[in-house]
Amino acid sequence: MAEDIKTKIKNYRTGPFDSCFPNQDQTRNCWQNYLDFHHCKKAMTAKGGDVSVCEWYRCVYNSLCLISWVLVWGDHWAEGTFPGKI
Repeated sequence: MAEDIKTKIKNYRTGPFDSCFPNQDQTRNCWQNYLDFHHCKKAMTAKGGDVSVCEWYRCVYNSLCLISWVLVWGDHWAEGTFPGKI
């Protein structure tokens, strides 16, 4: 399974269609993938698993989110003032 994910990440171009977010505005999709990445990373680290399986979420949020948003969220994350529940 990990090889399949690595192949998908290697061939990744942009976020696939997600029926949960059918409209043109992909802000919520961006936010959800950002949170999913950090949830996945936290869970895999706690279990001692391979964190590379979480890279799919990172690829998706990097293609959907504005870079400035990701940088600000990273700053909030470092300061401990991030508004999302992870």
